[in-house]
Amino acid sequence: MTRATSVRTFGRTTRDTGPVPDRNVLGGPLESCGSDPMTGFYRDGCCRTGEQDRGSHTICAVVTAEFLEHQRGIGNDLSTPMPQYDFPGLVPGDRWCVTAANWLRSHVDGAAAYVVLASTHERALEIVPLEALQQHAVDVPADPGDLQT
Repeated sequence: MTRATSVRTFGRTTRDTGPVPDRNVLGGPLESCGSDPMTGFYRDGCCRTGEQDRGSHTICAVVTAEFLEHQRGIGNDLSTPMPQYDFPGLVPGDRWCVTAANWLRSHVDGAAAYVVLASTHERALEIVPLEALQQHAVDVPADPGDLQT
């Protein structure tokens, strides 16, 4: 059981009801992006963000071969495993929380990954227009093999 506390500010008393839940770009609760591999800046499966996440890993992407190649080309190799960072390396079809700026760059360059809107944090909208995300919105296909082209 959590306990609410009262705080007095500017002559008014307000109730602290605890942390505000993370929201997605559609205004609903943020859903999990993926756990195989475990994604998220905090490696909790969600594209949550905070002060330590300077890159804004807020977009839940379903990566394709084209997106991975583009990212490698801009110096963001997402395919090579890096165990020291608990990073397995991605393959087409993986769901991964990517940085909003790098996703936007791939969008502008015509190589954007698919986006799971319900799993994309609302803070992504500080960098990427909702319309751009909607253009690439997808439900994860039953056969991710289709993503290899």
